[in-house]
Amino acid sequence: MNNRSIKSCLIFAHRGANKEAFEGGIAIAENTRAAFNRALKYSIDGIETDVQLSLDEVPVLWHDWELDKLGHQGKCIDDFNFEQLQKMDFAGYCSPDALAEGALSLQEFIDSYRGRCGLDIELKSRDGESQLRFQNKILKMLAVIGPSAADDGVFISSFSLPGLIFANRHAPDLPLYYLLSDHHTQADIEQFLKDYSFLAGFCLPIDIHNDSIAKLLREQGKGVGVYTCNNEQDIQKALDLKVNILITDYPQLALQMRDK
Repeated sequence: MNNRSIKSCLIFAHRGANKEAFEGGIAIAENTRAAFNRALKYSIDGIETDVQLSLDEVPVLWHDWELDKLGHQGKCIDDFNFEQLQKMDFAGYCSPDALAEGALSLQEFIDSYRGRCGLDIELKSRDGESQLRFQNKILKMLAVIGPSAADDGVFISSFSLPGLIFANRHAPDLPLYYLLSDHHTQADIEQFLKDYSFLAGFCLPIDIHNDSIAKLLREQGKGVGVYTCNNEQDIQKALDLKVNILITDYPQLALQMRDK
């Protein structure tokens, strides 16, 4: 992220404002146009989403490994080409009355929402995915995002450190955030800081974040994000620790607490 994110707490809607997203009493599915458009009805600072790769190597938005929610038991995004995914309904599983939506490509997402808010694009890695295909996914993502990401508030996050290293080799100016898990410790973070200085920051589970880690990362000039803050206690903890990015399924609540 740019310098603005280092100075203030930015509220990012997790996969769109799907938990709060109801239109006429109809629930809205995550990572859909409807969820992102609903999120933008609030004064949010950014949107978080997830990117996978279709069979014909088109970056598309989807979180789960499989498409069970859509009735394709045991099948994954990369079992279908993009044209096939566009014919599926990625919104109806949440409500039979929801307006049907085909798969949303990363290109459409960038074209539709870039410049309207910050974009946290999570690079997904899947067990059994070949290294070549994973690297192709990163290259496809970088081609869509383009060279002006930092200026536009766009960054990539991932649980895959090798993926972030590869991305940095090909786009050294692109902000990259390492997603940590609840088993990581401050000692781990200190080692990451030594070994991977290119990282723009880290995104931690709110449960493991604390004053000491906040001080360490602040002194190193690194951005700090936390996920997924979905109740008042977790949101307040994030605000008290002065995180740069707060990712939540309830952006309206987080905005109210931040701005009160």
